[in-house]
Amino acid sequence: MGDAGEGLVDAESRLAERMEEREEEKKRARQGAKGTDPERARQVESLKLARTEMQRQFELATHQARKQQLTQALAEIDKRIKQLSV
Repeated sequence: MGDAGEGLVDAESRLAERMEEREEEKKRARQGAKGTDPERARQVESLKLARTEMQRQFELATHQARKQQLTQALAEIDKRIKQLSV
């Protein structure tokens, strides 16, 4: 009977330690994120999503004029991402 109680205490102890570790990880993540501008990060993420969509459209395009438009759009998106990432 005593062994079962010890196992329960060990499990609770391990659980408490794991919860403390997770809190520390969250705290470190929050501190690391403070150095970045959330609006700028949102803009970069939005541009990356737009670039993915433009790339998909480029791969499906059959007309040369449309491919040229998409190439220019991709170049503009890349330029904006680079400006925001600096």
